[in-house]
Amino acid sequence: MKNALHEGQVVPLMEAFYTIQGEGYHKGSAAYFVRIGGCDVGCHWCDVKESWDAEKHPPTQISTIIQQAKQYSDTIVVTGGEPLMWNMGPLTQGLQNEKLATHIETSGAYSLSGHWDWICLSPKKRMLPLDSIYKVADELKVIVYNQSDFAFAEEQAAKVQPSCKLFLQPEWSKREQVIPDIVDYVLQNPKWKTSLQTHKYMNIP
Repeated sequence: MKNALHEGQVVPLMEAFYTIQGEGYHKGSAAYFVRIGGCDVGCHWCDVKESWDAEKHPPTQISTIIQQAKQYSDTIVVTGGEPLMWNMGPLTQGLQNEKLATHIETSGAYSLSGHWDWICLSPKKRMLPLDSIYKVADELKVIVYNQSDFAFAEEQAAKVQPSCKLFLQPEWSKREQVIPDIVDYVLQNPKWKTSLQTHKYMNIP
């Protein structure tokens, strides 16, 4: 099993579901989400802490994931946890062989593997992204928990390509406090856009 995990033929699958994307550039679009278990980034405000321990999630054949995914959508979002803890090459190649678009949300703390049509980089202070991820990120999404996160956001934005879409998103538990600050910041710095977890407002996964 360890070899299969290393080779990317199986992944620790926490859950997979069809829903409306709630955040960032593609919000409002239908997509099939594949949530991979395992993460050691350890954000204290993470809303899927149950994903952290990979051993709690069954090693699942990527062929099974692909067959299920293609029944629902032509856009597949791989998230976590931190999916790049695992070899994403075989999964993404299989999805693209089925003419499915592959999107990922990652902290960038691990080396990029896989073939991606869209890369959403969501950097975290505790484990910063590897330098190599910045030049290929299509979207930068920075979570705002307190005032220091605006300076962190600018540090991260300075490293991505000019074409990368920039988003500031309130941390859910602090949204009432930080949304006014985000609004003011975007008005003063219009290269940024706001992102909200609209799926939570709509009470969908």
